[in-house]
Amino acid sequence: MTIYQHSDSNKRKTWLLLAGFFVFIIIVGYVFAFAMEEPGILYGAVIFSILSSFISYWWSDKIVLAMSGAHLVVHDSNRELFHIVENLCIASGLPQPKIYLIEDSAPNAFATGRNPEHAVIVVTSGLLEKLDRVELEGVIAHELSHIGNRDILLATIVTVLVGVVVLLADWFRRFSLFGNRRSNDRENGQLALIITVVAIVFSILAPLFAYLMQFSISRKREFLADADGALLTRYPEGLARALEKISADSEPLEAANRATAHLYFSSPFKEDSGRRVSWFTKMFMTHPPVEERIKALRNLGK
Repeated sequence: MTIYQHSDSNKRKTWLLLAGFFVFIIIVGYVFAFAMEEPGILYGAVIFSILSSFISYWWSDKIVLAMSGAHLVVHDSNRELFHIVENLCIASGLPQPKIYLIEDSAPNAFATGRNPEHAVIVVTSGLLEKLDRVELEGVIAHELSHIGNRDILLATIVTVLVGVVVLLADWFRRFSLFGNRRSNDRENGQLALIITVVAIVFSILAPLFAYLMQFSISRKREFLADADGALLTRYPEGLARALEKISADSEPLEAANRATAHLYFSSPFKEDSGRRVSWFTKMFMTHPPVEERIKALRNLGK
């Protein structure tokens, strides 16, 4: 699959995801409304799903930047970083994204935005301090590949939508504890009880499936971004060395959380370092094991 085919594929996945989210929220609203005998919940779910999808598409990048505590970097504050990004953008044919900085000594980076024209690259202060120029170029090239492949829109929207699903599930579990049944009919009461149990189970499983989808999307896109980034710099070893340094760094990234972890260049949580690689463990990892990524990069030069 070429970069253009992958970009088109991600566009289709984004619209399918938004449409699927719309349907999913309506189904959840219907189940909860039936369980609680509150028709207003269904109407609220329809309105909520429309607003959430709209906000996710247009403002998801701003939400992620605010969640990460990142601030805009001007040219004169770090000319070397700007020149690295500028040169790689010229080589890749991409418009130059805005650059944001997270004041955190843990080395990491991510890209966000709804398209290449509205893209943002975010780096931590630790990344600039601990990587040399060649390694930094590898990381920036990797993030630019995410932009070119349109991974950023899909990944950022997933962040917001997963957060919405988790909040809805948490809200229902709390609200159901105080819900009152109005029906005295035995048959209807039994059916209502079944629906209530299903709704509670659904509220517990929904966030799990949402997170698994989030992790799966993240893992698949990392290998392609590594390969495209290495081709952009024409030096896979620089990116491999960056991965080694970042994964070996023992400091967790304080600005990261479970909703945004999959966006980062490397897992911001050291417990996700990839030492355990059983199939079950991989299901809950935001990134492929570092050893697999490094091996794939070094095989590119053979």
